[in-house]
Amino acid sequence: MNYNQQWGIPPLDLRLQPDEVHVWRAPLVVPESVLEQLNQLLSESETTRATSFRSAEDRGRWIVAHGVLRILLSRYLCLNPRLLHFDFTTYGKPFLAFPALNTPLEFNLAHSRDLALYALTYSRQVGIDVEYKRADIDYEALAQIAFSPNEQATLRSLPNALKQEFFYSCWTLKESYIKAKGKGMSIPLDQFDVSCQSGEPAALLQSREDPHEIRRWALRELAPGHEYEGAITVEGSGWSLSCWQWQY
Repeated sequence: MNYNQQWGIPPLDLRLQPDEVHVWRAPLVVPESVLEQLNQLLSESETTRATSFRSAEDRGRWIVAHGVLRILLSRYLCLNPRLLHFDFTTYGKPFLAFPALNTPLEFNLAHSRDLALYALTYSRQVGIDVEYKRADIDYEALAQIAFSPNEQATLRSLPNALKQEFFYSCWTLKESYIKAKGKGMSIPLDQFDVSCQSGEPAALLQSREDPHEIRRWALRELAPGHEYEGAITVEGSGWSLSCWQWQY
């Protein structure tokens, strides 16, 4: 993992070109005044969803994550963030229902603990994931549920000092892939293999669901911070990635 990945401050005239993918990193712990401003941007259904969280901390993180999403999309679309309307696919992946664009602006959001990542691009399916790296879990036990037999075998073969890095790299790549495909957990996680060993480029190695998928998707690891692991999956090739730091 390249922990020196640069998260730049965007120029005021930032534009998203057809062959670009933009990833944004945003902290989710903010002053109360910022939290209230972001809460005012949410729709009625989003506000209802936020109130379902019992923990004030989790409720605040959810509000910030989705408020920032609205602002980000509104900047690319030059539209009031309150006017955006979201809908969901059969499998629950959100998309922009308004405005309807000739060239669809695709996006995906992931958040874990105190950090959110956003991916935006035109006319390409995209999925992103971020995970806070916990040390108090049984990596091999979780891998038996979420990893393919090949990935499980690789994890078992590693020395203990390398298992955490491999586990979270593999996990985030697999999550970003199923999010990009937009079918969520209806795709069994053991039905495809990803490459996530140190020193190897991230890739979709096998798909027992559909072998042709290997040529359709590009996977890449992200380095959002020392306590976090991230990954992105993008449809097609010939695109470039820029990573930006959100500022309140």
